[in-house]
Amino acid sequence: MRSLLVIHLHADPASEQANAIPSWQAGPEHLLESNGYLPLPCRNESEIKQLIHNADAAVLNIPVGTISMWSSRLEQTKAIPLLWWCSPISALSSTEACEADVIVDGILTPSMAAHELNWALHFSAKHFFERQHWQSERKQLTARLEERKWINMAKGILGEVNGIPEAEAYDLLRKKAMNERKRIVDVAISIVKAQQMLKA
Repeated sequence: MRSLLVIHLHADPASEQANAIPSWQAGPEHLLESNGYLPLPCRNESEIKQLIHNADAAVLNIPVGTISMWSSRLEQTKAIPLLWWCSPISALSSTEACEADVIVDGILTPSMAAHELNWALHFSAKHFFERQHWQSERKQLTARLEERKWINMAKGILGEVNGIPEAEAYDLLRKKAMNERKRIVDVAISIVKAQQMLKA
């Protein structure tokens, strides 16, 4: 992790003040540069889109309450580890958001020594990869549950129409999928949607 996108933004990116950095939020550039890292400062969305592809991580110099919004925007362009720049003043100003569900992989502070910065970046990268893995597993599980829902509805329809038990309805569904060279869930969806059209 060598290049870090340093984002200085406000809650409302369209506001006229989006390009101004408050004096109490002086950025982490000096800390990063003095420890051999390359900061890529950004003050608006177009700069972010231009520089994010060269970044190994993003340092968010923004109020903690806006992190969720910006992390989802960044994810749409490139998934990278997210670190919050927690200066003493920004920490105090964000105490009301301590219980918020904020997605960050690490925290950087102005007082960090070189070894502390290196460890923070190391563990943030590790946390990021774990978070990505968990999100991938969650998506797969959600997709499987959604597929199971369609299959169960189709089994119910086939069982009712043909007067057969659920196990036979599933076999019928499976054979239909094999004959049509389709996934079972795709056949199930078409059966459920056909029945819904007939009911309408």
